[in-house]
Amino acid sequence: MTVILLRHGVSTSNTAHTLAGRSTGVELTERGEEQARAVADRLAGLPIERIVHSPLLRCQRTVAPLAEKFGLEPVFDDRLIEVDYGEWTGRPIAELLAEPLWKVVQRHASGAVFPGGEGLAQVQSRAVAALREHDRALAEQHGRDALWVACTHGDVIKSVLADALGIHLDGFQRIVVEPASISVVRYTPTAPYVWRLNDTGTDLSALIPPAPVANPDAGADKADADTSGPIPGGELGGTGSADNGNAER
Repeated sequence: MTVILLRHGVSTSNTAHTLAGRSTGVELTERGEEQARAVADRLAGLPIERIVHSPLLRCQRTVAPLAEKFGLEPVFDDRLIEVDYGEWTGRPIAELLAEPLWKVVQRHASGAVFPGGEGLAQVQSRAVAALREHDRALAEQHGRDALWVACTHGDVIKSVLADALGIHLDGFQRIVVEPASISVVRYTPTAPYVWRLNDTGTDLSALIPPAPVANPDAGADKADADTSGPIPGGELGGTGSADNGNAER
């Protein structure tokens, strides 16, 4: 079975530079809506059998054009929901840089548990279990390899890719997953295989060199507050433009 892992398009929280988490009412921006339509056009020639998504609004909006194009009824799976960031939910990214847990998330993700929320190891466990369950169901239904889409969130996808690549969760921050990108995993009886990773087609805006990022804690080590790579929520610190949701934070 082959799953296309689709991250939702640019959201209002992305452009506000906050950690959305499970906040309600987080919509796609105009750019995010364009991305959703573009993804539907990109995947139009594929024999997609099922569309599964996180129950959050930004994922619902992202799969809507795709579902319409294929005439499929999307189904949600709570196990693909965004990380429960607990007390970090809704806070500005710049403010979170000064939190001691920030270093743990970057360097020891398997030990990171968000205050009042869940641990990243829990996220990986539930998400991988969900994907494998849908895979088994499709295999039983079709009796052959089937292609399907799972639309979810940055950290969730990164944790799934870490599992598929056979790397420790502590290394998942080395994986980049941009808004509206697709990553592809083929699950076989012996092992998963990663066929695509952070594929955004012709959109190369994330390759723009990062702008300097102001450090809210003047006494902090610059290396410790580095946001040149992925940060909680799957955001990309200091790269790209405001249009793609990866602006300077």
